[in-house]
Amino acid sequence: MTGFRGFADRRAAGRLLATRLADYAERDGLIVLGLPRGGIPVAYEVARALRAPLDVFSVRKLGVPGHEELAMGAIASGGANALNYDVIGALGISRDEMQRVAERERHELERREAAYRGSRPRPEVEGKIVILVDDGLATGASMLVAVQTLRERNPARIVVAVPVGPPDTCAMLRQYADEVVCYATPRRFGGVGAWYGDFAQVSDDEVRDLLGGANLR
Repeated sequence: MTGFRGFADRRAAGRLLATRLADYAERDGLIVLGLPRGGIPVAYEVARALRAPLDVFSVRKLGVPGHEELAMGAIASGGANALNYDVIGALGISRDEMQRVAERERHELERREAAYRGSRPRPEVEGKIVILVDDGLATGASMLVAVQTLRERNPARIVVAVPVGPPDTCAMLRQYADEVVCYATPRRFGGVGAWYGDFAQVSDDEVRDLLGGANLR
């Protein structure tokens, strides 16, 4: 996008992203799922604009030991996982290292599921249009495992929607999702946070408040 300067914050990004999804507004069988934690404020604005129910879909990145911002894969609730074998092979990451990271992240994923969802069941997605939202893409590992996990639950359509991501990552996800909407795809990417004026960490309390305010169902 020529002249793109970024977003003020996640809520502002969600409002802009929703303009690219306007054709889905008030569709029957539509649900918006946000990836915690950063994707929830974005998803809240998308769900509000489309007048759709909002829920959370928990995914955890598997960070490279010592370089946790670099993803070697991701896991999702329900036991699904995706591994980036290019990263694993290039860095010589052992099976034991991968298992230790996966176990630690699975514990955190389960903690977040309990914190955000409580006793509520996971959302029913069979036969529905699912819009999966995050605050941006880097390697796409977390979003990929989310798509793969949801595909097993037989939705009618999976739409990946993010405010920003590199062109190659958005193109990769088009092989797996039915539609990918990236509001901005700057070629000189530099990381998701570089495109936000305010990229403060989202708290568990903020996630719960947004989900509650959206009349989660």
